Amino acid sequence: MSIEVGTVLEGVVSGITKFGAFVELPGGLTGLVHISEVADTYVKDVKDFIKEKDRVRVKVINIDPQGKIGLSIKRVDPSYNDHRRSNRPNRVVSVTSFEDRLARFMKDSDERLQDLKRHTDSKRGGRGTRTY
Repeated sequence: MSIEVGTVLEGVVSGITKFGAFVELPGGLTGLVHISEVADTYVKDVKDFIKEKDRVRVKVINIDPQGKIGLSIKRVDPSYNDHRRSNRPNRVVSVTSFEDRLARFMKDSDERLQDLKRHTDSKRGGRGTRTY
């Protein structure tokens, strides 16, 4: 059986680490399900979601040049949306030009420098300066 990116397979969890789970695939090959690919929610510990010797359905998401197979459990679910941002509200991004942002930065910087100079000028003298 050839394994290609996008293929959905069934395998057995052969090992669990803090960064993911190793899954033995048909044909004796082994792939890694990274902790970020275990579930569609925050995963603090992989063992909370799967155990060794569990049968899991996985999707092949990449195969690197060394032959390492990247797998995903969460992408097997047909309702999974790869472009969804969980727990993040839709942010409105203001569109400002680089020149506008640079001008605002320069203005803020000048104001801070003037405040700093005023503050240090009023404290000139240091230790040892006495007024009689």
